[in-house]
Amino acid sequence: MNGRSFEIAVLPGDYIGPEIMRAGLAVLAAVSKNKNFDYKIKELPFGGAAIDKDGDPLPVNTLKECQDSDAILLAAIGGPKWDQASKRPEAGLLEIRKALNLFANIRPTAISPAMQKYSPLKQIKKIDFLIVRELTNGIYFGKPREESEQAALDTMRYSATEIRRIVKIAFQTAAKRNHHVTLVDKANVLATSKLWRRIANQVAKEFPEISFDSCYVDAAAMKIISAPEKFDVIVTENLFGDILSDEAAQITGSLGTIPSISRGDHGPALYEPIHGSAPDIAGKGIANPLSMINSVAMMLDHSFNRKDLANRITDSVNKTIEDGTTTPDLGGNSKTTVVTNAIIKRIEEN
Repeated sequence: MNGRSFEIAVLPGDYIGPEIMRAGLAVLAAVSKNKNFDYKIKELPFGGAAIDKDGDPLPVNTLKECQDSDAILLAAIGGPKWDQASKRPEAGLLEIRKALNLFANIRPTAISPAMQKYSPLKQIKKIDFLIVRELTNGIYFGKPREESEQAALDTMRYSATEIRRIVKIAFQTAAKRNHHVTLVDKANVLATSKLWRRIANQVAKEFPEISFDSCYVDAAAMKIISAPEKFDVIVTENLFGDILSDEAAQITGSLGTIPSISRGDHGPALYEPIHGSAPDIAGKGIANPLSMINSVAMMLDHSFNRKDLANRITDSVNKTIEDGTTTPDLGGNSKTTVVTNAIIKRIEEN
């Protein structure tokens, strides 16, 4: 994909969002210098910042510019300032996922040697798996949805088409990793899970080189803690994926280091940290920039096929952690800018 200039839509968002986005873009500039990777940044209002500016968390122009981009970087949105807003910042996130058909959320769970000391799992040395979560359907979107003083109703619905497309992404992803897919469901009690299992078994036949198994969600929750090395790629529906991916994030030792990608079959993918906007530390200069920086690395690898640049970032991040240059959430006393500059120095030395 080299030889042309790429367009990257940048959504700094709210509270610590702009702080960590500056860090991510500084690292992107450093790693791409003289490396035949030309790009143009389009900074756009989104979330609470867009509500303040345009009265809507996802302005029409922001959506259009995102649609016309090669990739999207999002920092973090939301916070107490907009708790009483008629349309909350988070509504913009649901809207952009739907508009761009970002039905697959891919979140890595890996512990590097530098992060091992932060993990609560001290006896397990090998943790490296992905959770592929269906993002735009299921119980969060199903209708009818009703609520009264005495009863409430939520609907979980999936079609075979919706299941097949996300399961295929899981198998395609596993083909580039360790060739193992695990479907997480509750097929012993849920009709939707029974459909997931039927479709997943059909797709598995299209990938004979990939080993495939299934696991009930409660058992998977235990195995993520007791035997995470058993997993390579986990694929699951929206609710289960929401819960399991946060559990998995905790075993890495810090939410502040983990990136994610939301993608569809076509068009730009969206890259973002998994943590929120952290209003309590905004403006103090102590926000951990690593998840944003790792999101930049993920973007370079997946959207632009520049694994070489992604690896330079990842190596520099790990060496910076090993040196003890970390923000307070990782037990250090370094400012956001100090951590960022240390990573950039490592990149330049390499």
